Order: sequence, then structure tokens, then C-alpha cells
Amino acid sequence: MTLGIEVNKLQLRYGSFTALHDLTFKLDGGKIYGLLGRNGSGKTSLLSILASFRLQSAGSVSIGGEAPFENAKMMEQVCFIQESGHMNEGFSVRDALSLAASCWPNWDDAYAAKLVKMYDLPLKKRAVALSRGMKSALGVTIGLASRAPVTIFDESYLGMDAPSRYTFYEQLLNDYMEHPRTVILSTHLIEEVASLFEEVLIIDKGRLIVHEETESIRTKGRAVTGPAEAVDRFAQGKTVFGEQKLGRTKSVTVFGELDDAACERAISEGLELGPVSLQDLFVHMTKRKGDEQ
Repeated sequence: MTLGIEVNKLQLRYGSFTALHDLTFKLDGGKIYGLLGRNGSGKTSLLSILASFRLQSAGSVSIGGEAPFENAKMMEQVCFIQESGHMNEGFSVRDALSLAASCWPNWDDAYAAKLVKMYDLPLKKRAVALSRGMKSALGVTIGLASRAPVTIFDESYLGMDAPSRYTFYEQLLNDYMEHPRTVILSTHLIEEVASLFEEVLIIDKGRLIVHEETESIRTKGRAVTGPAEAVDRFAQGKTVFGEQKLGRTKSVTVFGELDDAACERAISEGLELGPVSLQDLFVHMTKRKGDEQ
């Protein structure tokens, strides 16, 4: 079972502060989405609304055609795992898993047990006594074993060391292939997980600035290097995110559609065209005044 998500002119206000500005997008069911944004961009606010933790100030949200807020049936279909955990600190690991099993109808006990063993989670230890890494491991175990049609991970694996995170990425992809669902990953570790994303959404200052297929975004970004005058001619009229210059050689990052003719013309003028990583594109797109000071 997979569920799509539709958001239309979504707003969220905290008093006089507007955290989300008229977000509109559609997520087809059965894909892995990357949600990117700087600290304070509104990512967690958006995810909290999708998970029915919070009611929007204006606009609409539907999951599988239904509004999620105060919808018990829909809450069983959405699993929201945050880095902070939000679990009862007095619960043992076993208690937390038992509670999770009662919350999500698609819960898989056998898979949960496999992950507990994989992460060496101490079943009798209370959450308050767990290290940050162990709390993160417990969170991703619950998220994966929930098999919820919409599963959201909001920086939930940041406390894990690199080997544990890579185990999570591998488990997520394998389980997604066997049990398709809609997965949203909010992360700052873009390079580590970019290969998982089928589509990417970028939020900046509460506004949606990008929603595209990951490969489409990558192909639009190019690093152009060569003689400064030739680089400037090539970049004229294009969106330029950043530039570096050393003597007569210049390098710029351009963003936009480049057809074969444009690429051939660049090469004929002695320019080198190189790829730009999703993380670098994200950094350029969300750069603010003062970042380089």
C-alpha cells in the first residue's frame, strides 16, 4: 500500500511569524523523497503537519485523499521519526517497541527483532539511559519496522556513527524495494543519502524553491572552467551561483538547461564542463548574505 500526498497553499504561522508560505506540491506514492533546507527553513514544521502533529494556519493537506489532522485512521498510516525521538524516557527499549507495534497495523515484529540485533539495542535499558546513537538506532528501527505507507525520517539518524548510518541507508533501500511506501528523508547529510532520492524538495525561509527529480536537478548544474573571457561569454544570461578566479582561469557554477549545442560550443572554446553535486547545488541555492564573511 502506498499513499500520495497533496499540499495546496499551505501556511503555518506562529503568532506574527510565518514559518511556511503558500507551499504547493504533490508527492506520488511509492517514492523516496529528499527534503532539504537550512536550519530554521521550515522542514520540521512541514513534516509535523504531514504527520498530524500540528494543524496548518491556512491551506490544505491530504494524504491518500484525506486530511490527516485528528484523523485516527490516517495516523495509523503515517510514521514520523524525529532526531529528538519524542519517546517516553522512562520506557525501556522493549516497551518502546511494544508501543510502536500497537500503533502501526503493518508493524513487522520479525524485522524489528532483526534490527535490534543488528544495532545491538539493549531491550531492558530505559530510553533515558541510552546514548544519543542508541536513541537514533531505536528511532530508525521503529520507523523501518512500522512499514507505514508514509514513513518520515526527520534527521532521525544524526546521532549514529557512520557505519550505523550506512547500515540504515542499506536497510531502508532494501526494505523499500520489498515493501514499497512513500518515504520522506529530511537531512543535512546530503552527500551520504543523495543516491536514495528519487525526487528532491528544497525549502528556504519557509518557501518551496525546488521540487524536481534528483537526476534532473543534477544535470542542470555544471561547473564551467577555462579562460575567464570565454567563461564569462558562456555564462552570460545564465543563472550563476558562484565563481572562483585564479589568474586568467575562471570557474563558475551555472544552473539551467544546457542543450548539446551549448555543450559543444563550450568545448570548442576550450572550456571544461564538470558535474556539480546535489549538496553543492543546495549550498548555492540557499546561500545568504554574510555566509562567506
